[in-house]
Amino acid sequence: MGDDFIWMAGGPQGSGVDTSANIFARACCYGGLHVYGKREYSSNIKGMHSYFQIRVSPKEIGAIVDRVNLLCTFDAESVVRHAWEVAPGGGIICDTEVLGTKISGIPSLPSPFFEEFNKTLDEKGIHPETVGDLLSEVKKSNVRIYAVPYLELLKEIGKEIGEEQLSKITRMINVLTLGVSFGIVNYEQKYVDKAINMIFGKKPKIISMNLLALNKAYDYARKNFKDAGFDLKSVETNEERIFLQGTQAVALGKLAGGCRIQTYYPITPAADESEYLEEKQVFEPEGNMPAGAIIVMQTEDEIAAITMATGAALTGVRSATSTSGPGFSLMAEGLGWAGINEVPVVINYYQRGAPSTGLPTRHGQDDLRFAIHASHGEFPRIVLCSGDIEECFYDAARAFNYAEHYQTPVIHLIDKALANSNKSYKMFDPGRVRIDRGQLLTAADISGKTYQRFEFTDSGISPRLPIGTPGAIFWYTGDEHNESGHITEEPMMRTRMVAKRMKKLETADREIPVEERVNFFGDEDASVTVVSWGSPKGAILEAMDMLRKDGQKINFLQVRIPHPLPKDYIEKVLNKAAKKIAIEGNYSGQLAGIIREKTGIPMDYFILKWNGRPMSADEIYKALLLITQDKAQTRQVLTGGS
Repeated sequence: MGDDFIWMAGGPQGSGVDTSANIFARACCYGGLHVYGKREYSSNIKGMHSYFQIRVSPKEIGAIVDRVNLLCTFDAESVVRHAWEVAPGGGIICDTEVLGTKISGIPSLPSPFFEEFNKTLDEKGIHPETVGDLLSEVKKSNVRIYAVPYLELLKEIGKEIGEEQLSKITRMINVLTLGVSFGIVNYEQKYVDKAINMIFGKKPKIISMNLLALNKAYDYARKNFKDAGFDLKSVETNEERIFLQGTQAVALGKLAGGCRIQTYYPITPAADESEYLEEKQVFEPEGNMPAGAIIVMQTEDEIAAITMATGAALTGVRSATSTSGPGFSLMAEGLGWAGINEVPVVINYYQRGAPSTGLPTRHGQDDLRFAIHASHGEFPRIVLCSGDIEECFYDAARAFNYAEHYQTPVIHLIDKALANSNKSYKMFDPGRVRIDRGQLLTAADISGKTYQRFEFTDSGISPRLPIGTPGAIFWYTGDEHNESGHITEEPMMRTRMVAKRMKKLETADREIPVEERVNFFGDEDASVTVVSWGSPKGAILEAMDMLRKDGQKINFLQVRIPHPLPKDYIEKVLNKAAKKIAIEGNYSGQLAGIIREKTGIPMDYFILKWNGRPMSADEIYKALLLITQDKAQTRQVLTGGS
């Protein structure tokens, strides 16, 4: 085994794939290993295929790769879908019951899958009829097969706990597969026990049953699979770490940033964030953080979500709403109302496969231009894009500073690959979170003065007063208005007021430090520059390391605030590059188009992907290598992922 080890669990939704993956990942974290997890699931509640890839390493990692070392299957479909992803020297764990299953008779496999699958078989010159036949062919590629009699193990467990109806404990197959997995890789069982106790912490009976199942399977693997060839070792570390999902990082960042009102209507994958916040609504004091609470409100639709969050922001409370593409489409009019009234509301926007319902549970990076231009008319907004889970945390807090300082909506754009990925990090530091409430006034500030909510200023930013403040009278409407908020249709006032609002973008462009707007990685004198945004970051950085070993020098410009675009800095970087490469998870290269629009600089190459799966380090490495060798077409379309 190399530096990293990739474990994958696959099975029908509702069979415990997520639970087993979280136990596996946490057990590795407890053993001092770094972890990166990718979760893929279908857009139904139960039954269709899902899988979870966990990559572990003694060193920090931040991307998926295209190989699997140990495939842990809960059903026949998972074997058929993923068998060829297992690397030579790897292994496949399956139930002995599935070996005789006819591949053509697996009802959950759709016709388009068989079209591609049969092409692969024809290319290999093989025609297996059953799952067992397929595994015999895979075995020829130096892949070990670990067939486990799960039914017999369940019967033994049933006898020990006094449960004769096996249907009541079949759910425990996911823990049996974990026991077999950890037994094969010879991992210290104490860390797995700790993970099970953590996952099922408030259910002592379930903990004891699962520990029994784990021990049975672990012992079975140690006794029957002695030639495994795997050895997953723990690592000594004193570093305090956190392991969490992208949506959880955003939620925690909001709490650290002072958000106290969150509205939402359930939608994939954004709802995970609000549901996590609901679990943490009341929080205890810790360090410099006082006790407090956040109100999380599920509304009747997304229109209500954006307008309720906007109303809360008008009272002076830091408020946000969270949604995905279809929901954001409904929010467009409410976003315009917030724009014309200069309301500091935050929208956490989780991209997924589009348009329309599109791919409800799959990855997408198609909505950058929509976020920048959504709603009719022109008004300022700031668009902030996170590139990894750590950035999700700090950006979620920083978004409120931008919103309140510039008194404008802020759209925090996150993609599904980040939302549903899991990663271990050195513990985040809430002390790094700075609170900037901008020009927020109190009643004492306006005593004896005439207050004008939309006062003309050189920066475009007017002093803000919460509604209901004693001694102040001003108006909010959806119409154009004068400095006090009174409706007006006078052309001169309209001209001045639009210019006032739009001036905020110039102010933000001037004031926001460039280090908050872009990240630059690699050698400044490299002749090849990659430009990207969002979740491809981790895969690009790892691909750069691989290319460096090949003697290739590349640098990488990650754009974190595409609106307002830091065009002067981008121009300076791109003008030095002999080859300029855009890497994006969409068809048209949206960021590249915006850069060309603002700077006049076109990209030389595009590496694009839009099949609903995130980019891997391996496929980006191969695409970049072709470009550095002058063997690539202008557009390379990546199609990896199952």
